[in-house]
Amino acid sequence: MARIGYARVSTTHQDLALQLDTLTAAGCDLVRAEKVSGSTLAGRAELRTVLDFIAKGDALVVTRIDRLARSIGDLQDIVRELRAKGARLQATEQPIDTGTAAGKAFLDMLGVFAEFETNLRRERQLEGIAKAKAAGVYKGRPPSIDAAQVRALKAEGVGPAEIARRLGIGRASVYRILDARAQG
Repeated sequence: MARIGYARVSTTHQDLALQLDTLTAAGCDLVRAEKVSGSTLAGRAELRTVLDFIAKGDALVVTRIDRLARSIGDLQDIVRELRAKGARLQATEQPIDTGTAAGKAFLDMLGVFAEFETNLRRERQLEGIAKAKAAGVYKGRPPSIDAAQVRALKAEGVGPAEIARRLGIGRASVYRILDARAQG
C-alpha cells in the first residue's frame, strides 16, 4: 500500500517546494509534480502517470483538492477512477479521505466550492476585459493576418487555397476575410 503524492502549480514561475515538502512529510513514497493549469485534465502527464499506475490499497495524496482539479466533474472523474482501482484520495490540509463517508462528503463540498471559485474568477476577468474595452484600453490581440494582402491577392485572381499557402494561414481564414468584405 503506497502513498503517492501529487503536486501541481499553474504557472512555471510558481514554486512547488511547499507542496513537495508537505507530501514528503505526510509519508508519500513517491511524489509526482507538474507546472500546468488545473482547469482541465488534458495535458497533465504526471497526473495521468499516477492514475495509470496506482494500485489497490494505494492512496493518492495531495495538499489540497484544488491542486488536483478545478471542476467538480474532473474531480469526480478522478475519484471514480481511483475507486475503480481500489485506491483512495487523501488531502493533507483538508479532512478528505475517500476511504471514509465523512471524507467523501467533505470532498464533494470542497469540489463545488473550487469550481465556484474558478467561475467567479472567470467572471471577474471577463468583466475587467469588458470594462477595459469600453474605456478603449483593451483592444485584444492584434490581427495576425493582413486582410489587405488577402484581398490584393484575390484581386489578382489568386484562389483561396493558394492565398492560404502563400501567406501561411488557414483557408478558413481567407474565406472569413473575403466573406467579411462581401458582407461589409
